[in-house]
Amino acid sequence: MGDVLAALLPPAVVAAVFCTFVVKLLRKEMAPRTSDGRLVSEADASTASGRGTASTAAVSRPDTDGAAAEDRAKGAEGSGPELPGDGTDRADG
Repeated sequence: MGDVLAALLPPAVVAAVFCTFVVKLLRKEMAPRTSDGRLVSEADASTASGRGTASTAAVSRPDTDGAAAEDRAKGAEGSGPELPGDGTDRADG
């Protein structure tokens, strides 16, 4: 019985270390993140301590609302579905 345990101990240790590494890696990679890629826990810690950077303030406060950005995109020249010169906007009477 002791021989069997002695033979299985090294692979069991290697398997345990490997599984621990995989679990730690997955927990780190699947943790919730902010839109700029930082971990949420890091972002919360920096803002709670009062050492938030300018990028933290920019992330939490959008410059414009989505409707205004959408209106600008629609008002841009050439944003319509018509192609230039297809004759759909001419009024030939």
